[in-house]
Amino acid sequence: MTHDVVVLGGGYAGLPAAKRLARQVRHDEVSVTLVTAFPDFVERPRLHQMATGQQVEIVRIADYLERTPVRLVIGSATRIDLAGRTVTVTGSSGSRVVSFDTLVYALGSNVDVASVAGVAENACSLVGTEVAAEVSSGLRAVAERAGRVAVCGGGLTGIEIAAEVAEFFPALDVTLVSRDAPGGWLSDKAQTYLARTFDHLGVAVRTGSRVREVQSGHLTLDDGDRIPFDICLWAGGFRVPTLARDSGLAVNGEDRVLVDKTLESVSHPGIYAIGDAAAVPGPWGCELAMGCRTGGFTGPKVADILAARLAGRAPEPFRYRYIHECISLGRKHGLIQFLNADESPKQRILTGRRAIAYKNMTLNGAKILFRHTGPALARRRHLTTPVPERSVETVRSPAE
Repeated sequence: MTHDVVVLGGGYAGLPAAKRLARQVRHDEVSVTLVTAFPDFVERPRLHQMATGQQVEIVRIADYLERTPVRLVIGSATRIDLAGRTVTVTGSSGSRVVSFDTLVYALGSNVDVASVAGVAENACSLVGTEVAAEVSSGLRAVAERAGRVAVCGGGLTGIEIAAEVAEFFPALDVTLVSRDAPGGWLSDKAQTYLARTFDHLGVAVRTGSRVREVQSGHLTLDDGDRIPFDICLWAGGFRVPTLARDSGLAVNGEDRVLVDKTLESVSHPGIYAIGDAAAVPGPWGCELAMGCRTGGFTGPKVADILAARLAGRAPEPFRYRYIHECISLGRKHGLIQFLNADESPKQRILTGRRAIAYKNMTLNGAKILFRHTGPALARRRHLTTPVPERSVETVRSPAE
């Protein structure tokens, strides 16, 4: 009987976790299964490029798993039975129950469309490639009549969307709406560059008020003002799925799984959480900031931790420090904010096309990681962790 490891989520955290672990275990002793809702890898930091009609390479997750023993299951994890050590996965062909001995929870985050009234009905959020393609068609149609676009959210996502849309559709009237100044956490030099770039691109910035409601054709702010739009693009923060909380795992107030310094659940041994779905403690505080960089570092690390524990060795705890924030402002302007170890911004920044090249190198480096997760000299050690008694996988028909 093998020790079954199941990884939930095929994003920046789950994909490298599954591949890297498989390189460090004996395949006759440990099986690795990757469960993901999407057959294609969603490169979320490039969705704003797709939304303006740019061609972005799309890679099937199965292609990343070629010549590996990782088993791929396409479907959404809808239930976790912690006592029975099973996950219910629902896909186009029905539901199946997949058993596990060790579970890695990497379901990431998505745009929060529930905290403000009317967002789900009257705004678009770039949550995947299909939505990005639909937004692209809508922007082209609105641009033909020199319409208005409202972008809600002054974080990295909102900043990048507003700049990209304004650059590719100069006929559009683009307004970025944010309670606080966009990029207010950046250094003075970076904020000055950001404001100058917005002015150059024609992006109007409205700050000082929250969006109270998104109605058909206009935003209503909490000060009573209205901002009209033909298309509203919502980037007002992220939230994680509630599956971990619903399953009984200990979570924080944002439903991120509480883990220790080895990324293991504080409430359930043998359950690990990584990426945006995890509240990873450290010198940075109780949790890491959400973003692909969080997944890109916790994913490979949890693979090393599991490989060590399965072989009876003590793992090294997770360590990390922030280095930079990469912000694209269209294809001609970019901004790299370098950071101190405590996340405070340095006065050192990189701007313009060099910053775009820097960010592209960072994103392309992640895709290289997906193909070559390492370790370069992988040693497959024998399993020493005993395999508990458990049920075998069963498959249910849609009718059930």
